[in-house]
Amino acid sequence: MKVLDSSKKNFDKLLDNLLMQRKRKVQSSSVSVTNIIKDVKKNGDKALLKYEKKFNKNLVIKPSSNQIQKSIQSLNPIVKKSIDTAYNRIYKFHSLQKFKNISYTDKFKNKLEYKYLPLDSVAIYVPGSTASYPSSVLMNAIPAIVAGVKRIVMINPGYKGKQNPAVLYAAKKCKIKEIYSIGGPSAIAAVSYGTKKIKKVDKIVGPGNAYVAAAKKEVFGDVGIEGMTAGPSEVTIVCDKYSNPEWVASDLIGQAEHDDLAQCILISKDKNLLDKVKTEIFKQLKEIPRESIAKRSLQNYGILMYVNSDKKIINIVNKIAPEHLELNVKNYKSFVSKIKNSGSICLGKYAVMAMTDYNVGSNHVLPTNGSAKYSSGISVNEFFKRISYINLSKKGIESLGPSVITLANYEGLVGHAQSVLKRIRRK
Repeated sequence: MKVLDSSKKNFDKLLDNLLMQRKRKVQSSSVSVTNIIKDVKKNGDKALLKYEKKFNKNLVIKPSSNQIQKSIQSLNPIVKKSIDTAYNRIYKFHSLQKFKNISYTDKFKNKLEYKYLPLDSVAIYVPGSTASYPSSVLMNAIPAIVAGVKRIVMINPGYKGKQNPAVLYAAKKCKIKEIYSIGGPSAIAAVSYGTKKIKKVDKIVGPGNAYVAAAKKEVFGDVGIEGMTAGPSEVTIVCDKYSNPEWVASDLIGQAEHDDLAQCILISKDKNLLDKVKTEIFKQLKEIPRESIAKRSLQNYGILMYVNSDKKIINIVNKIAPEHLELNVKNYKSFVSKIKNSGSICLGKYAVMAMTDYNVGSNHVLPTNGSAKYSSGISVNEFFKRISYINLSKKGIESLGPSVITLANYEGLVGHAQSVLKRIRRK
């Protein structure tokens, strides 16, 4: 892992370079997905199946209900129960995300309204193939269910014709009827433009690797996507002398095992703590099945940072704008109000990011790659569109119209002015 010291003159430049190096790596994937999207857009299911064979050794685009049921029956009941627990908690938290229609009548009896309407259709992308993320099914589908979306489609890459039983059970729990065993940029293209087998959707949500994130950006405009970048995972952890180095190391590894491009950053005023965590990482890496992935992530993008003041720590966190932030410090309350940029913030030594990935209730589809500076994680609001309704009275247009005519003429939009003038001109 890279080691940075804030007391060195070139600290800020080094940090900026490291963050930009990863950002460029994530963004560079956009070039390679363009041709795949064009191919699927032109050749539909034929192209889709070609890429499934190539990348996932998969010959089936849509599994049968029998296949799905048989797969679910093989799932350990304890796993089912854990999914049920997570479903209930996530549903409860998201059902509390109230939205409010607005209706306002002014003194001229003009009526203005602002109404929330659920989207007609969404596709949720659930990473898969050699990995399985039933939690991502819940995190994407439940807010859409709460919003009242009628058609929810799941795209989830299988491997050699098989999808993960826990992913399928989570989809069943969410009453998802359309399930496709597809993934990557070709899957994004299929639900964006439609094929003979797959009807297009209005919006695509869900986390994915750099190629999926790039594909979603490529199709944006033809279809909606989240107002953020949900790409390779990130965690930044702030620690002090009271932190447990064994716990902190496991938190970093837990994020690193997601993806080669995952980024794990540790910040502390205690150099001794940083050294202990580094030792623990070497020891604990050997204990996980995805050691090689976690190791590459930590070596290429992991950063251990000595920072000598709380103010500097806060500035650095806001610059990084991490997907996940853990304030594993005794005085975390003094940090909270000053941190403006993060997808989610875990407060205190027991609030671990891994819990938020599953059943705490908050959403784990969060902004990455610095996009927490201007966007938020998935919520019920993601699945609504908002429409304004305007009803003007005769008195209203006659009272406000002259001012509009003045502004329209000033802007050179005489046609605007005339359309108002014709309605208020007295016969």
